[in-house]
Amino acid sequence: MSDTASSTRRPLVLSLGELLWDMLPGGRRAGGAPANFAYHARHHGADGRVVSAVGRDEAGDALLRAAADAGIPAVVQRNVWPTGTVEVTLQDGIPDYVITRDVAWDHIALTDELIDLVSQADAVCFGTLALRSPESHDTIMALLGHVRPDAMRFLDINLRGDHHSRDLIQELLGHATVFKLNDDELLLLRDMFGIRGTSDDEACRWFLSRFDLDCVILTAGAGFSTVVARDGESSTLATPHVEVADTVGAGDSFSGTFAARMLAGDPLSEAHRAAVNTAAYVCTQAGAWPAYPDRIPDYLASADAA
Repeated sequence: MSDTASSTRRPLVLSLGELLWDMLPGGRRAGGAPANFAYHARHHGADGRVVSAVGRDEAGDALLRAAADAGIPAVVQRNVWPTGTVEVTLQDGIPDYVITRDVAWDHIALTDELIDLVSQADAVCFGTLALRSPESHDTIMALLGHVRPDAMRFLDINLRGDHHSRDLIQELLGHATVFKLNDDELLLLRDMFGIRGTSDDEACRWFLSRFDLDCVILTAGAGFSTVVARDGESSTLATPHVEVADTVGAGDSFSGTFAARMLAGDPLSEAHRAAVNTAAYVCTQAGAWPAYPDRIPDYLASADAA
């Protein structure tokens, strides 16, 4: 579904956290997992918006212009800390990150405007990174307390460096209805939560039952992805083989697509398929906010026919 495909009310999807510049070898590029999530949710029928903070500096001015040019509504505070940056290096298209500390999005303030907006949301996406500082942690946790009981609460765990802890992950899982992680993160969480001697599917189902989730999503890079749901439904798809430009934002595009398609009423298997195809498309493009074609290719159908 294109960004203008429907005139009906779009589900309001909020992404809470970091809005920043990815400092790539070829120059800076606007990004941050919440912004990436919102961008792709918008292209799949949702009213995706990012909630963050940037500095009162040139980098913040330029970042807000970039988000506006990409069609991402941004509910963004301006504060005295510098706009966030991440040094990104690519090895065979795979990114590695060094994330600057004590930046604007570490200081998101709780406001009545944000409380009112969150209370209207049909879905809220959050991860561990934006809660690394006390101020943004307290703000985001307070906002999660104002989310409607029937709203989707999407934890895209997005572990980076040492910006997380067992206590934080457990705290966020207590607020989530959907939990997404990748295979490297699952290895870390197996040790963290003492989950041993089980298959990946069984480990996902452990989280599903332990934290009373609606579904758990596991992505395994170039191998596969799987979704397991509370009602026993599941979907596993091989990752399509495509010519990779870079993988920056591919996981976020999966998440934003899946959330938007589930909110639109797609069956789990169809939402999963749309997410896999979108992530594959993003991998063929440079950056996390590529222009959308009239229709995302069905790479899975091509693989099935091969």
